[in-house]
Amino acid sequence: MEILAAYDLTGTVWSAADLTRHDPKTVKRYVQARASGRNPYEREPRPKMIDTFLEKVEEWVEQSKAMIRADVVHEKLVTMGYQGSARSTRRAVNAAKAARKAGKRRTYRPWVPEPGRWLQFDGARVRASAGVGPGCSARGCRGRGSEW
Repeated sequence: MEILAAYDLTGTVWSAADLTRHDPKTVKRYVQARASGRNPYEREPRPKMIDTFLEKVEEWVEQSKAMIRADVVHEKLVTMGYQGSARSTRRAVNAAKAARKAGKRRTYRPWVPEPGRWLQFDGARVRASAGVGPGCSARGCRGRGSEW
């Protein structure tokens, strides 16, 4: 925030850069991003070589119900003219599988017990009614023999 505040204070990129000890190009980029309505602190995604093939990757993942391997997808993409690396293909396949899984995920439903259906008891009262005295714990009693 100090870059934009310095620019608002001075009105020039160079003066704001001197105040904040940043490069003037950085200040200019932040000011232009704010002027266009974008968040200046978020980076724009860079274009990737696989972007033109993403629809095909998603189609294959959906057809195979997320069972297709990334190396198989990469071989198919290479025959279609893809020039990128196998690592980029693995990333794209993993992202497509994660997106498919997120769409098919079960919703969380909290457990609500029905009245009278589940056994409930108070352990302290059970021990007190059994005559457990001093020297006893939840693991057993000392010196009482096999009766406990």
